Amino acid sequence: MGYKTASPDRYGLLKEFARKNRRNATLAEAVLWEYLREGVAGVKFLRQHVIGDFIVDFVSRSGGLVIEVDGGYHAEPRQQEDDLLRESHLESKGYHIIRFTNEEILYNIEQVIDKIEQYFNE
Repeated sequence: MGYKTASPDRYGLLKEFARKNRRNATLAEAVLWEYLREGVAGVKFLRQHVIGDFIVDFVSRSGGLVIEVDGGYHAEPRQQEDDLLRESHLESKGYHIIRFTNEEILYNIEQVIDKIEQYFNE
């Protein structure tokens, strides 16, 4: 059946999309993953993970944190509406969401990591 966070009827398709996303990560996703895979704040992260009907960029299931990396299209009104619905669903499952832009990750990774660590140290 897969992970308890996944919709059983869609899990196979979403899992395949997640695999493709991992193979085709954006530069910002790849940079952030290099830090997260080392265990920021001693917490394990997964990348491109299925939760319900969504694939999140990064998640700490034990810490209840979803990290989303936003490219330029996230500024589009329709995408902002979709992002709000997505966040609402994830929050209803008990997750907290932190969003970073590609530019934040590529040009200020130290501040990004500090914000993630701050979440776990609160």
